Amino acid sequence: MSHIHVPDGVLPFWLVALGWVVSALILVLCLRSVAADDWTRRLPLLGVMAALMIVGMTVEIVPIGYHLNMSVVAGIILGPTFGFIAAFIVNTILALFGHSGVTVIGLNTLVIGSEAVLGYLLFRGLLAMLSPRRAGWAAGGATLLALVTSSFLMIAIVGAANLGLGTSSDGNPGALGVQNPFGGGLLVWELFPEAKAPAPVLGVGTFARIVLTLGSIGWLIEAAISGLIIGYATRVRPDIVPGGLSARPGSAGVARGD
Repeated sequence: MSHIHVPDGVLPFWLVALGWVVSALILVLCLRSVAADDWTRRLPLLGVMAALMIVGMTVEIVPIGYHLNMSVVAGIILGPTFGFIAAFIVNTILALFGHSGVTVIGLNTLVIGSEAVLGYLLFRGLLAMLSPRRAGWAAGGATLLALVTSSFLMIAIVGAANLGLGTSSDGNPGALGVQNPFGGGLLVWELFPEAKAPAPVLGVGTFARIVLTLGSIGWLIEAAISGLIIGYATRVRPDIVPGGLSARPGSAGVARGD
């Protein structure tokens, strides 16, 4: 839900440039902090988690227009450094497939990357307050808080861009139309056809209320799924969950995180 679905040429240049600069600086710091042996050990897992994020972001929960990011799960398992790198890889691949614009990769990396980093930190904090055996609950809580924060970050970006949301391709802000360019007008769908006269453009405040209302349902769904995934991983492969139970269920030890 916090993924910025905006095509190229909509956001102002200064904003997309700032997104690229900040995300590039963070990526450089991440790459410089990774040791060579970490690449050898973590690269296969990085690919698996990036694939999981791509699958989640391409499957929409239709009634609420929400897709799972799975970024917090990636952050918990990969750690904040590789989690942010995974966010950049995923956003780049999705942009090349038309899932938002290429120029928005930097901003989307910041938004989704913040979920991975913040989710990891929140997970470790909640796990310390609870216990390693409550890793699923900690992951669910971390996911919920991280998604709420990233959604506000996305709303702030939209507000900074001063977008006129709700405007259709023909310039009529009251009508949302889709027309087949090869059909000569034979195939036309128009939502709200009665709104032919110019109407007030959807403001950032209204946009925020829509995102937060529909997003709250998606946050709870993703928090539940993340909790189930991390809870299961803690029982089956606790060695890949930093702070989770050690080698086998029932063990009293705690694995060291990144």
